[in-house]
Amino acid sequence: MKHAFSAKVFYSDTDSYGVVWHGSYLRWLEMGRVLLCEKKGAKLSELEKNDIVLPVAELNIKYKNSAKLEDEITIETEISDYGRFYLTFQQTIKDEKTQKTYIEATVKVVAINKDGKLYRSLPEQVVKIVR
Repeated sequence: MKHAFSAKVFYSDTDSYGVVWHGSYLRWLEMGRVLLCEKKGAKLSELEKNDIVLPVAELNIKYKNSAKLEDEITIETEISDYGRFYLTFQQTIKDEKTQKTYIEATVKVVAINKDGKLYRSLPEQVVKIVR
């Protein structure tokens, strides 16, 4: 299942040249993962109440083109892989009209408790995100 949402590039997302600052992409990627999890019935705040946190363990971004001030972008997110300890998200940020790809990202998250201890296997509430 792929989730997509749109956003507009604001001045606060850019550097002094009107080009999207590389860190702004991370915020949009996070939003995509959160929205996908919610769509699949797993609110991150509810997981946290159950002592489950999903921090990023690995992040790989390929910057292909630069988004600019006032561009309309689409952020696409899907789960591409999972294992005993992790979920991997495949994410793309594109121009909404031309579909030109700005970045492609692979983000791996793990399940830990609030004390930072890795779960021996993904808790059931996390596994349902994959199903």
